[in-house]
Amino acid sequence: MADLTADISAFEKEQDELEREHMGEWVLFRDEKLVGVYDSFKAAAREAVAKYGRGPYLIRQVGVYSITLPASVMYRPVHG
Repeated sequence: MADLTADISAFEKEQDELEREHMGEWVLFRDEKLVGVYDSFKAAAREAVAKYGRGPYLIRQVGVYSITLPASVMYRPVHG
C-alpha cells in the first residue's frame, strides 16, 4: 500500500485555511502539494486518475472526519 504520510501532513498543515475557504468540498493532494479543489469525490477522483493513474494521491473532503478504507477498496471509473 502506498505511503500517504507526507500528503496527509500537507493536508493537515493547510486544513484550517481549507476549512475557511472550502468547507465540504473535496481536495486532491499529490507530492505534498494541493492539486485542486472539487465539488465531488467523483470529480477529484477523475482528475487524479487522469493525471496520475493509480496513484498514490490523497483525496479528502474538507471538514469531514477522515476514515480508513481497506486496501482492497479502489476507485474504478466506469468508461463508456
